[in-house]
Amino acid sequence: MKRPLITVLAGLLPLVAASHTGELAHGHDFLSGFVHPLSGLDHLAAMLAVGLWSGLALRRAWQAPLAFVLLMLIGAVAARAGLDSPLQEPMIAASVLCLGLLAALRLRLAPLLAAALVGGFAFFHGLAHGAELDGDLALLGLLLATALLHVAGLLLGLLLRRHLKLAAVGAPVLGGGIALLGCALLLQAVGA
Repeated sequence: MKRPLITVLAGLLPLVAASHTGELAHGHDFLSGFVHPLSGLDHLAAMLAVGLWSGLALRRAWQAPLAFVLLMLIGAVAARAGLDSPLQEPMIAASVLCLGLLAALRLRLAPLLAAALVGGFAFFHGLAHGAELDGDLALLGLLLATALLHVAGLLLGLLLRRHLKLAAVGAPVLGGGIALLGCALLLQAVGA
């Protein structure tokens, strides 16, 4: 099971690399923004991991996804105002790694700490997407797609939480796969 997962994830790395370099076409309409997070495996994995971890381990499962959406919006607005950071790509990769590990380990954190951690990562996701997308409708589409990906991960996490035997296998496999992707992305981001 692990070998095919790693093979699939490695095969998708070129798509991840293209998602933040402008190689993929991004417009200014709602649909372009909505599709944007689905076009990059890094964002897709991070969003699902936020929901998965929240559903598996957090007492107030809605707080971390909400914090992510809000801080991503703030990051996008900051990017539109001209803020840029050389840490943006490494932090996005680190978010995939950390969120995957949190889900795999089903680590419980206090709600405020979980929201702060997720929100910190979200700000860098917002910087990247705010620089790439043009227009308020595109940003609205991005936020809606992000929230829906959180909900999908959250529902999966809650389902696993109900079935402890399934969670004992599912959380490490799903979270671990996301964390492995994060490792690959982090190596790529730091140029190793």
